[in-house]
Amino acid sequence: MDANQFSGQQTQTPIPGFDPSPQKPKRNKYAFGCAILASMTSILLGYDVGVMSGAGQFIQDDLKISDVQLEIVMGIIELYSLLGAYAAGRTSDWVGRRYTIVIAAAIFFVGALLMGFATNYAFLMVGRFVAGVGVGYALLIAPVYTAELAPAASRGFLTSFPEVFINTGVLLGYVSNYAFSKFPLNLGWRFMLGIGAIPSVFLAMGVLAMPESPRWLVLQGRLGDAKRVLDKTSNSEEEAQLRLADIKEAAGIPEECNDDVVQVPKRSHGEGVWKELFLHPTPTVKHILIAGVGIHFFQQSSGIDAVVLYSPKIFEKAGITSKSDKLLATVAVGFSKTVFILVATFLLDRIRRRPLLLSSVGGMIVSLATLGTCLTIIDHSEKKVIWAVALAIASVLSFVALFSMGLGP
Repeated sequence: MDANQFSGQQTQTPIPGFDPSPQKPKRNKYAFGCAILASMTSILLGYDVGVMSGAGQFIQDDLKISDVQLEIVMGIIELYSLLGAYAAGRTSDWVGRRYTIVIAAAIFFVGALLMGFATNYAFLMVGRFVAGVGVGYALLIAPVYTAELAPAASRGFLTSFPEVFINTGVLLGYVSNYAFSKFPLNLGWRFMLGIGAIPSVFLAMGVLAMPESPRWLVLQGRLGDAKRVLDKTSNSEEEAQLRLADIKEAAGIPEECNDDVVQVPKRSHGEGVWKELFLHPTPTVKHILIAGVGIHFFQQSSGIDAVVLYSPKIFEKAGITSKSDKLLATVAVGFSKTVFILVATFLLDRIRRRPLLLSSVGGMIVSLATLGTCLTIIDHSEKKVIWAVALAIASVLSFVALFSMGLGP
């Protein structure tokens, strides 16, 4: 596989009359609907992150666990999701992208039930493990499926959907915290965690109505099926032909081959890709690899998970002591994240990605510095400093909003 295939450059002669970069991107309604359904799987991750931020204080009070145990149960899902993401990559190659989404929903369904019925800390950790694997599956497969299905003109718009639904899930988790906070201590947090099983059922059912990824179909030699999917998800017949030609080239299938079912060279199933990426990368591939891994590293190390998971504790540090008020404030955090990811969704295909990324990072730096300063002032003041409290809350909201505008999507 050469550098052009990694970088997405098209090597075929352009088809007359087809402009791959139209000034006003069209919206393919069928691709739009499929992207929404696939991306809704990301709600599972968002809900888990959001609901644990509020449920944590109730879990700690009910199960009588230490701060360290609480930190482990809240943060361990990141490690478990790594296992799920790794397994999802292999599974999606074996059974297809669509059924992998169904598997993700099924695993999370089981994990949510286990957490909801947990009777002790060890039981809860087992549920976290199962749910974490399901989250990893969902986190990997939703953007992969959407990117492989989306037409080029609206790819940025459609591939931002997983981030949209992650934020929607966070908001739903916060709302769940507030809604069940009035329940008895031993029931409230269990309802918060267990109710996450319900959307996974509807997600699995909806996904079965979606088509398979055209790229996966080509890799299975099912060119006829892939062409039918591309005809439905492209903005024109010419674009469908060009997309099919690109996928065939990447799979090592001769361009002139037009049979409905063909034998795909074994090389196209991923053998040797890791060597080409890390041992003998071309300059172009090396540049893409550094940029891709670097952006994702800084995205996760930006502090977003700490702010989202521990927002109730941040608000408590800022002077909000009522549990109900703290949970209500976290709903505002989820609302801010969701609104601004929608802003980014509509900007991604209209302005360049880089300005969004740089402005987002710059604003996040200012927001975190302001938050740290305000909390320090509050901590060292004998009286309640109203302006510092207000500015700290505003800093949290601006931080998550700026993340959603650039670094997130």
